[in-house]
Parts: sequence; structure tokens; C-alpha cells
Amino acid sequence: MLDKQSTALLFIDVQGNLAAQMPARDLLFKRLQQLLRGALVLRLPILWIEQNPQGLGVTLPQFVALLEGRQPLVKQSFSCWQEPSIRQAIIASGATQLLLCGIETHVCVHQSALDLLAEGYEVHIASDAVASRNPLDRELALQRLITEGVKLSGVEMALFELLKGAEDPLFRQMLPLLK
Repeated sequence: MLDKQSTALLFIDVQGNLAAQMPARDLLFKRLQQLLRGALVLRLPILWIEQNPQGLGVTLPQFVALLEGRQPLVKQSFSCWQEPSIRQAIIASGATQLLLCGIETHVCVHQSALDLLAEGYEVHIASDAVASRNPLDRELALQRLITEGVKLSGVEMALFELLKGAEDPLFRQMLPLLK
């Protein structure tokens, strides 16, 4: 199970025109916002990642507003782990569990998850907060990731797992985010 003392969130490549091409993007964006807000309430380390922003554009404004005070970590590799600055940020977070969200599931999320697993991290994916332009690509990636040992979750499942119970003082702050 996810533990808030051990978990960091990787917010991957929710950028420009690519993000606008995602199917059911309104629901995807809602889930991404809920996850970011929840991670902020829980004070999780959040790694904001952008793939080649000169080519793909920058992170969408509604997410940048939530990430205030942070700067994106830029990569050219599809896998976050292959970028030295991101690798160092992951290590510096002290997390042993990584919760991934973003786009595209079958490329950057998939390759990052596999590399992180190979490095010994426990990798979770918020399955309702990842997408690919082609839904079949998303499903294939999630199926493969499960067989490789990644744990699938949903936004609400992950956030309530991190809280552990209603006695957590942050529980009351979390409830309005999930409505």
C-alpha cells in the first residue's frame, strides 16, 4: 500500500497540443487536478516533468497554477529515469514508492515505470489519470505494466490509501477535492 512518508508523485508531460488530443480529456484533467491537489494536501514530493517543451509546448495552465513555486524538470528521453536531473530529483525526494500520472501511457509513463521498477522502486499508476491518444495503446501499456509488477490504482483509491483512515487530520481537507 502507498504510504505518504514514502511516496512521491511524478506528473508527466501534460503539455500543449498533445494533452488536447487525449480522449475524454475533461475527465482526465479533472482526475489530474484532484491528484495534484491531494498530493499538495498530503505534502508529497511532486516532480513536474515536461517532455521537450519547445516541441510539445508547455504544461497546461490549469496545472501550472497548482504547481506554483515549482519548476518543470525537462527531458528529451521518454523515460524520466534516463534524464540525469530527474533521476537526481527522484533520489533526492527520498521516496521508495512512486505514483505516476500523465501522458502518454504507452510511451513516457510506460518507459518511466519500467525503468523505475528496474531500479527497485515500488511503482503505482493512477490509471484514471493517464491517457494515450489511442485508447488501445493505453490499455496495452497498462496490461504490460501489470505483468511487469506495476501496481494500478485510481486517483481516489491512491489518495485514500495514502490517508489510511478518517482519523488522519488531513482527511477533512481531502474530501472536498474528491467531489
